[in-house]
Amino acid sequence: MSKFKILALGALIASSFPAAHAEGPWSLGAAVLVTPNPYKGDQDRVYPVPMIGYEGEDFYLRGFNAGYYLWNDKTDKLSAVIYYDPLHFRPKDSNYRNLRALDSRKATMMAGLSYVHNTEYGFLRTVLAGDVLDNSNGINWDTAWLYRYNADRLTLTPGIGVQWSSENQNEYYYGVSKKESSRSGVSSYDPGNGWSPYVELSVNYKLTDDWNVFGMGRYIRLSDEVNDSPIIDRQWTGVLLTGITYSF
Repeated sequence: MSKFKILALGALIASSFPAAHAEGPWSLGAAVLVTPNPYKGDQDRVYPVPMIGYEGEDFYLRGFNAGYYLWNDKTDKLSAVIYYDPLHFRPKDSNYRNLRALDSRKATMMAGLSYVHNTEYGFLRTVLAGDVLDNSNGINWDTAWLYRYNADRLTLTPGIGVQWSSENQNEYYYGVSKKESSRSGVSSYDPGNGWSPYVELSVNYKLTDDWNVFGMGRYIRLSDEVNDSPIIDRQWTGVLLTGITYSF
């Protein structure tokens, strides 16, 4: 997992790997993750991803994301969450010679609060979390409105949302310090906070009561603060995940 280069508000990881609609509290499975890399000179990657899930009344585990419910009923769910944010940059992976002289950007752990509010017209999902490993000292906030459509064994969940990243978060992952600039020749850059809108779609199909196949895709329009960075070469990023799980 150390090689992931996925843009995420840390909240992207928290919200992009929901548990499949399983009958049992535990689920195991495997998936494939495809993600475009926003950094210059770094190729898009495809990775295998193990899927481990647990859904209890007080606690849940969903891939990279674990949470403890502070409030849990059919309408409102508030939980304390912690999750792995795999976004990172390794200079040696870049095809650009000057970018190989930059500092590394490390993956981190994020912790905060997650809230879901269900209505007959859809549901609100929001996650606010901050870096707890003293890497970026940044904050991410992800908010989306989604609607779940059920048709026999098929479940479709489209959504639209926006991600906010704090100044510290953007500076660590997309900024270029004056010291880095002097040794690499890359222009120095000091971004502020920014908003990145996105659309997403999740699909789940129950092959049997225990087996599920699923897919999730998200398209993210990067904020201007990220787009203006000299180490970024695209205006968008995203994630595509597909796999199968067994519940028991």
